Amino acid sequence: QVQLVESGGGLVQAGGSLRLSCAASGRTFSNYAMGWFRQAPGKEREFVAAISWSGGGTSYTDSVKGRFTISRDNAKNTVYLQMNSLKREDTAVYYCAAETLGRVVLGTLKDDYDYWGPGTQVTVSS
Repeated sequence: QVQLVESGGGLVQAGGSLRLSCAASGRTFSNYAMGWFRQAPGKEREFVAAISWSGGGTSYTDSVKGRFTISRDNAKNTVYLQMNSLKREDTAVYYCAAETLGRVVLGTLKDDYDYWGPGTQVTVSS
């Protein structure tokens, strides 16, 4: 079992920054890949970013490339999402997810991940 808890969400003006954190507990954190997804009202949950178990590999959806950075600290069992130059369309609930089975390294699909956090709200105002 893996437990994930996100934090760091909030209200920010367009152009501002936020850093989301996801603390993991349970299995050995450094053994599995992590991802961030988001879900806006009335929309499907979508992939945002992923990072390999070592942090050496990362992947981003096109709309956040150059603005968001995913990273991890395996000593702290935490994955981060640094979000800069935020736009109104980034408003969503952000979820972190863990891929613990070793099937996919930088998965972009919801089904690639087997554990999810409860989410944290990010609201970007104009």
